[in-house]
Amino acid sequence: MSLFKGPMRQHIQGHKELTEHVDILEIKAGNCVYIPMLSGASTNLEMLVQEGDKVLVGTKLAVCNERNVVPIYSSVSGTVKGIEKRMHSSLKPVNHLVIENDGEYKKEQSFEPLDYETADRTALIDFMMNAGIIGLGGAGFPAYIKYKFAKDVEKLIINAVECEPFITADYKMIQAHKEELVTGILAMKKMAMAKEAVIAIKKTHPDLISFCEEAVKGLDGVSVVAVPDVYPMGWERVLVREIMHKEYEKLPGEVGAIVNNATTAIAFGNALLHGEAIITKTLTVSGNAIKHPQNVTVPVGVPVNEIVEACGGYTCDDVKLIAGGPMMGKTIVNDKFVIDRNMNAITILANKPYDSVACLRCGKCSDHCPAGLQPVRIAQAVKTKDKNAMEKLCAMDCIECGLCTFICPSRLDVTENVRKAKRQLMMAKK
Repeated sequence: MSLFKGPMRQHIQGHKELTEHVDILEIKAGNCVYIPMLSGASTNLEMLVQEGDKVLVGTKLAVCNERNVVPIYSSVSGTVKGIEKRMHSSLKPVNHLVIENDGEYKKEQSFEPLDYETADRTALIDFMMNAGIIGLGGAGFPAYIKYKFAKDVEKLIINAVECEPFITADYKMIQAHKEELVTGILAMKKMAMAKEAVIAIKKTHPDLISFCEEAVKGLDGVSVVAVPDVYPMGWERVLVREIMHKEYEKLPGEVGAIVNNATTAIAFGNALLHGEAIITKTLTVSGNAIKHPQNVTVPVGVPVNEIVEACGGYTCDDVKLIAGGPMMGKTIVNDKFVIDRNMNAITILANKPYDSVACLRCGKCSDHCPAGLQPVRIAQAVKTKDKNAMEKLCAMDCIECGLCTFICPSRLDVTENVRKAKRQLMMAKK
């Protein structure tokens, strides 16, 4: 970490006005959905259906038993057609279960609802595990792990910051699912044995702050906190730093915090109240190269090209298609990849080339790095293939937030240099 730290964050133009006041568009699946057979980073899943089987919305399709139990459920009713290898939004080829959609959307209850008030902590954790609730802030790892090993938790922080440009899906989900949000928060607070729960919202969203304050009014130990409109305030390390004024080494639990996204709480509340798994996804489709920017709700497994068509199509021929937001999302070469459970945005920008110049040695990337890293020195280590230096400079601590690239006056892809260091270090460990 840098000895002399700069601001470690930056206000970024959000462009959220494009979608935050537009109604959510519900999109039905086309002829087929392609459910990614991926659980966190694991592709080792036990299949519970086979080719030719009839499934309903909510049918359990597969379960990961490698390390963490994370079931995957069907988003449509129809017939299983088999397995197809497709490019995933993680930029890796992944097996997808193909289901031919019959268009009827006949449902079955995935599991029995559970009353969080009468259930004990262990029962709630088991329920979260078997319901397949994953972190919906982007990582997609099993949510129950945080609670299974919770100890001495002071604050449960519900992350409703949504700090990336363009993205407003969380904003719209919170307003549409107040009961599920509150239920999820109270159940999580009980599981964490936390003294209090706080909902973190950017201070530039006074309407959402008022909405949430009214939603939790009268609830013991639950409140709303306004945080600055800076990037990357949504990263859990920055959020813990802002709210608790503490630093930790690896996990927030070290300083008595658990952080979960607001949509994770909503998904958990929906499972508890209605016995429904994560079978649809609300995400933001926005940018300067999509005709009708808006939030959409789609069944998991719908290809992106169908969503683009429903949003009016592209506004130019040469576009940059990003799975996620423009800062941390991954650029993908075509629109055939599908919506997974943890995807929160598709950002579509006009692909305009730009010229870069040599590094000015201004130090802005180091000053603004929220992890306190020194990207220029890491880049030098990559150039000289000095893995010891990369390790000493803590390259693996980079979360690839993209702020160093955004802030660079030379227009260098600084983040990519740190990514290279991380890849080299991971390869060396393997």
